[in-house]
Amino acid sequence: MPTTVHDAIESCRSELYAAVLSDTLDRHGLYNQSPRAGMRLLDVSKPLCGLARVGIYMPVYHDSEELDVYGEEIDLVDSLQPNEVPVLACHGLAHIAPWGELLSTRAQVLKAGGFVTDGSVRDARMIREMGFPVVCAGTTPVDTKYRGKLVLYDVPGKIGGVDVNSGDLIFADEDGTVIVPRALIVDVVGAALAKVRAETTVRNELAAGESLRTIFTRHRIL
Repeated sequence: MPTTVHDAIESCRSELYAAVLSDTLDRHGLYNQSPRAGMRLLDVSKPLCGLARVGIYMPVYHDSEELDVYGEEIDLVDSLQPNEVPVLACHGLAHIAPWGELLSTRAQVLKAGGFVTDGSVRDARMIREMGFPVVCAGTTPVDTKYRGKLVLYDVPGKIGGVDVNSGDLIFADEDGTVIVPRALIVDVVGAALAKVRAETTVRNELAAGESLRTIFTRHRIL
């Protein structure tokens, strides 16, 4: 079982999936940890796992040296540490793409865990070819210049209706995305690992012909 956040990340990548993390969060009394449907992996063969770095986007209608629409986003990306994941809350700005191939390239070099937004991305084909994990609400060719700006980062945010803070664990696979609060990462991942291993026993018993009712009564797992 993991004893550190680093161990928990490695365990997630090797053994866990979104559904079991969601079930485990339910057991901890956290019932709203999966952003709404519509935010999907750009490439479902590339699950995403890492620690959030939250950024907040706002609409703008011009650019200038004083406004510097790219400034804060450049600083956020350049500051990424291994396994960190920029999580950009765009709040309905789905018509612009705050992320593309070049930012993915820089993040990948820094060994980031991926990228998440409730907005759109562009350069989708190149990002897929790079193998960089991205969760987004869609794609568009339209840049943020003259249209949107990252105004704050490493502040509390909300994405897809779920609260998110820098340091929270973000995990995404083809079922969807799950956010684990940073204070609970080790406990939740440890409990999820135990559930996965118990589910293996249940699966074997089902395959041997036992009934769902008998097995559920025995293990309380479904």
